[in-house]
Amino acid sequence: MGATGKKPIIGILGGIGSGKSTVAAEFAKLGCKVIDADRIAHELLDEPSVKARVVGLFGRTVLDSEGKIDREKLAGVVFVDADKLQSLNEIIHPLVLQRAQELIKQYQADVGAVREPPLRAIVLDMPLLVEVGWDKRCDRLIFVDCEQKLRLDRAKKLGFDKNQVKIRENFQISLDSKANLADNTIENNSDFSVLARQVTDIFSYIM
Repeated sequence: MGATGKKPIIGILGGIGSGKSTVAAEFAKLGCKVIDADRIAHELLDEPSVKARVVGLFGRTVLDSEGKIDREKLAGVVFVDADKLQSLNEIIHPLVLQRAQELIKQYQADVGAVREPPLRAIVLDMPLLVEVGWDKRCDRLIFVDCEQKLRLDRAKKLGFDKNQVKIRENFQISLDSKANLADNTIENNSDFSVLARQVTDIFSYIM
């Protein structure tokens, strides 16, 4: 499980709409700290220095009526153009990874502290976990498997249409590759109780 005294790091893999965040939330209930890369990225877009760089690249059309970055407008620009997506990633990704690393360091430093409940593991919910090489930082990789129709239905509820899901996933390694990298697979094709039980079983095995 890594260095002595360190808590294991668990990476969550899967496609859009597969239920990665739901799985991560279940791990949180079991005493894990979750590092949510999407949430970090959203927070970064509100920082003045980041906002200025993004507007400098893509113009004020990505802003809402209050002058904040509209994530849907921004996504509509970058997820149809690989070069624009790359430009955005060059701004956001290093900052997301820096913040994630700071959180890992903070959580690992808390290992000896008295916590209630105690910290048991760190979970990385990062869409591009493998693409940025962070799978190598994980002690355990878990793939969330979900039928395509269900994923598309769930993604639709999140505001993505079928084409947008395809475009986003074109910038990621294949689901088969992610599945092959994983130490464990969670099937998310039925109800929530089945998913929750799988998370508990896998976590009991890891710990």
